[in-house]
Amino acid sequence: MAIVIQPEAPPLRQDAFGALRVGSSRVLVELVIRAFQDGATPEAIVQRYPTTTLADIYAVIAYYLRHPQELEAYLAERAQRAQEVRQRLERHQGDLADLRRRILARRRQN
Repeated sequence: MAIVIQPEAPPLRQDAFGALRVGSSRVLVELVIRAFQDGATPEAIVQRYPTTTLADIYAVIAYYLRHPQELEAYLAERAQRAQEVRQRLERHQGDLADLRRRILARRRQN
């Protein structure tokens, strides 16, 4: 019996906001890649994100290892966007340290 080898697209999909998700889950590809970079095994990553499958995690890691420049550029762009959102929130919310102090003081009074 001959095995027919067929190319497969990586189990990645882009959501409405441009974020890459793993398979049919809502798990962000950056979470999988960062976990892998931190030394997590694919099995540990699936345990951390049980809506994914082991096959999808292996495939995403393989895609990352074959296309590191593209995915690192994507990760850098996502990090930059996240930083911009954090800065906007901080400007809008101001310093929350004073609010935290007041809440803690109120809790101590009760």
